[in-house]
Amino acid sequence: MRDSVLTADVPLGPFDGHLVPVFATKGKASKLHAHLRCPRLRVDGAVASEAPLDAVTIARMCSVCAHHGDWDRPDSGVGLFLRALGGHRGLLSQLQEYTEADPDDEVTQEKAEGAAEILRAEPVPEEDETYNEDRDARDEAEHLRDLVLSRWRDAAGSLHLVESVVVKFPWLADWARPKTVLKEEYLQTLRERAGLFVDAMGLLEAAAAASLDIPELPTDDEAFSAIGDRKEVAGRLRSMWFRWQGAAADVWGLPGDHLVTYQAVGGISSRRKGYDEARRAAERLLASWEEEACRVARISDPGVTVTLTAHLHEPSDEDPYSQQRERRLLSGLDNWTIGVLLTYLTGADWGRRQLTFRAPQLIVDQLLARTSFVRCEPEPPGAPTTAGEASPLGPGVFDDTPVHQRRPLTAEHLRLLSAAPGAEDQLYTVFSTDAGTEVLPFKELQRRAARGWRGVLLASSADLPAALIVLWSEAIGQRPEEPSALWRERMREADDPLFGERLGLEAGAERAAWLVSRDRPWVREFNLRLLAVARGVPDLRSLDSGYDRAGRSRSLPRAVWQGLLAHGQDLDLEPFEAPDDSTWKRSGSGIPLGVLAQVQVYSVNADPRYQGKGTRRSAPTSANAVSSRTTTCSPSRTCSVTQSSTGAASAGGATRSAA
Repeated sequence: MRDSVLTADVPLGPFDGHLVPVFATKGKASKLHAHLRCPRLRVDGAVASEAPLDAVTIARMCSVCAHHGDWDRPDSGVGLFLRALGGHRGLLSQLQEYTEADPDDEVTQEKAEGAAEILRAEPVPEEDETYNEDRDARDEAEHLRDLVLSRWRDAAGSLHLVESVVVKFPWLADWARPKTVLKEEYLQTLRERAGLFVDAMGLLEAAAAASLDIPELPTDDEAFSAIGDRKEVAGRLRSMWFRWQGAAADVWGLPGDHLVTYQAVGGISSRRKGYDEARRAAERLLASWEEEACRVARISDPGVTVTLTAHLHEPSDEDPYSQQRERRLLSGLDNWTIGVLLTYLTGADWGRRQLTFRAPQLIVDQLLARTSFVRCEPEPPGAPTTAGEASPLGPGVFDDTPVHQRRPLTAEHLRLLSAAPGAEDQLYTVFSTDAGTEVLPFKELQRRAARGWRGVLLASSADLPAALIVLWSEAIGQRPEEPSALWRERMREADDPLFGERLGLEAGAERAAWLVSRDRPWVREFNLRLLAVARGVPDLRSLDSGYDRAGRSRSLPRAVWQGLLAHGQDLDLEPFEAPDDSTWKRSGSGIPLGVLAQVQVYSVNADPRYQGKGTRRSAPTSANAVSSRTTTCSPSRTCSVTQSSTGAASAGGATRSAA
């Protein structure tokens, strides 16, 4: 296991001297701990205090806490900095990985050369008596090839993790440079070893195959009569072409095997008259395509090269597995692109995911055409490689300085913040000169920053004083055992003293606090913090960022929506939505809103099926529901919801969105 303990020689940059909370028993020589949960801290007699983050404090740190302790809130600047250093994926650990050859490495240079030689040789025919021996040798060679490629990918991913941290915290660059140089040298060694398995001409032939347009297919050839009529023959041959081209474009050599030709005769009985003739004709057709690809590769001039800059795509923020994929930086690339990278790479800025190639025009054309995992742009020969500089993280970006010292948020800051536990689940109070003070969910902040929004973060919902939240939680009380206390009677007469009680602030807070699993009591306080911040938001649509690819809510938990809205969340505009053929969704009619698009509906709840919540022209006068919300139906099939309070209590029944 690699040692990732924070030591006094690590440069702290602008965080040097920053006060961090510590716990220790009495005594000047006692060890400092990051939290009371540390197994090495005797809780009896432990005292909480603050200490400057410096060499003296680091020397007194408990070894467990120095390894992976959170010495400040994980979503603060110093917390993010220390988190980037510690742990298995942190800088301190990664600097020790892939710096030299492993003595136990089963793939030595000699073994790699031997395996590459076996794979370059023609396979022994099945009828040959040495076929089984040759097959076993090729299987072993392929296994060694895959190990070399895997180790090279992992080494590249480790170097990326190191350099990306240095980009964010540039004061670490000089200190980390000696180890980074060792990693770069070992990565080059692995690249050269993996390159033994790649044939440059095979890459050219694959690029040529990918560049070909579909040829005229011999649908009238009598040799294919066993397949069926002309239409059936055309379909089979087109399928064979696209399978061949797709396979040829993704390998380091042309795939002239029976799996491709099977597309033409698959499903046809081998005893049918003309079957053998059709199969041989398909093989001849395949051979003609491969011959054409080889011809195009030969006439291309490999001596004329072009410089190209490629940017590896960032993992999607919506992908729940993006953190796992980050380590295997190159795992998403197809085989052909990997081969090009091994053969033609001339420079790399792994921290910024930027690679530079110098390759033949045919190769460059195909790289420019493949945008699934890389974004390429041509670069004139001799032009310097450039990359946008990320704003380094220091005090003042998050909540570790007074507000008047805050610095503007950037997309890179938010990407770093997303790694902090629970950061994406908070609501953030931000300020910008365009919109003033707003409350936004994390995903909306990311979208705005990506578009160049300039603003500062004032606080998150986690920053609310605990004293307020604790008192509020105690006033709400514990969740009753009887469900009826939570789901109160819906229908009451207008003269009933409890008419409208479900629409007040008190009932909303009860829902947010009580709709929590009993085995997760900490969620109660979390919900109340979100509810407290969200109650001041005038347009509830701004809190709804939809769902991620795993189906999880990216904004407020349902219990908090219940606390805001008291019952229903949606105004049903589905009849106005566009028709949808999905089997899981009721299809709309596509009826336009027309003149209704700008109509404002004043209500405490837009669903008239429930008492006290029908459409109104003014705010209700009930003592427990004295606020009104304005709903605007828009052509985009959303409801713009605004809220204005006219008393101490507010209704909880407005809709947030119906898109």
